[in-house]
Amino acid sequence: MEIHPVPFKALGGLYEQDDVDAAMRVIANAAEPQGTFFPLPEETDFQSAFAEHEGAEYAIAVNSCGTGLDVCMMVLGIQAGDEVITSPLTFVCSATCAAARGAKVVFADIDEQTMNLDPEQVRAKLSDRTRAIIPVHYTGLPCDLDAFEAISRETGIPIIYDAAHMAGGLYQGRPVGGRGQASCYSFQSNKNMTLLGEGGAVTTDDADFAEKVRQKKTFGYVYGGPEVRVVTIGFNYRMTKVQYAVGLTQLAKLDRVVAERRRRMLRMNELLAEVEELILPVGHGPGHASHMYSVRLDTDQVSFSEAELRKQMQEAHQVGSSKCYHVAWSWEAFAEIDYDNSDCAIAEKACRQVFQLPIFPDTPFEDLDYIAWAVKESIAALKES
Repeated sequence: MEIHPVPFKALGGLYEQDDVDAAMRVIANAAEPQGTFFPLPEETDFQSAFAEHEGAEYAIAVNSCGTGLDVCMMVLGIQAGDEVITSPLTFVCSATCAAARGAKVVFADIDEQTMNLDPEQVRAKLSDRTRAIIPVHYTGLPCDLDAFEAISRETGIPIIYDAAHMAGGLYQGRPVGGRGQASCYSFQSNKNMTLLGEGGAVTTDDADFAEKVRQKKTFGYVYGGPEVRVVTIGFNYRMTKVQYAVGLTQLAKLDRVVAERRRRMLRMNELLAEVEELILPVGHGPGHASHMYSVRLDTDQVSFSEAELRKQMQEAHQVGSSKCYHVAWSWEAFAEIDYDNSDCAIAEKACRQVFQLPIFPDTPFEDLDYIAWAVKESIAALKES
């Protein structure tokens, strides 16, 4: 095949003329003589639309998924002496949101097939100090909601889902935003919908929890009465008027983006099906939000690493890739954090194997053929060297 670049892009969704128009309308209105970036009717419109789309009673927009997780920990009253269980295969904020409140982070192992947090491993890590569980819908594949919520019913421990990858996904045919105590979504640049690079939302069916999240995200304010009151210590975790406007256009195309990603990821599974050195992702059918195509190099079968494979793909064939996640406690910050990483052998091994191929909602199908060819050629070259 003819060598040509296929980069791993920094933008995960689709930006089109309607997004540009939405942003420009807000800016143009602000440029008028009496223009302003307040009030924010777009905030109410976006939150209502996102809650409906994700199957929740309430959505509270915040400036990142990490912020949403932070606020949920505050509302739950997580503090020193508490323990919070989460996955080792995740972005760092799934753990540091608990550590920031003084809690001990307890990592439970993942399921080898789904790469999601294993409910039975979570059960093994429960203690009388466990105050929350944070499962992650890894790559947009929904985790076992029924099993986690059975644990919650039995123990009273709240479930906060890290749904950073899950916008537009389904569990047993239904959106996940109303499940557990809350779900935290991301609209960061590489997600399926992105609100000018950053953004997030907390969804819940609990009215009291929703109100407390609103207060925490806006300086502790309570709105709606004859005057604004400040009733708790809060922060400014709001998005901007422009982001809310673009959020509405991004949300309108989210299902299309997910469908286009899914089509391409299913095709890549077909193209790589016979490559015995790879462990392919599962579940890219209806319901999977298809945020990332996350493949594993079977290091039991080869003598080279995923880093060497990715380097060969780039240097020989100009095919980009990404290593989105290392095992969570490998970050330097964890030298200052109290955590338990015992009995997480599956996650440790998976994190050494996993990487992401450059598949996006607008990736040409001929590029999929080229990516698959480059992967196969790179594996062959490394096996011969």
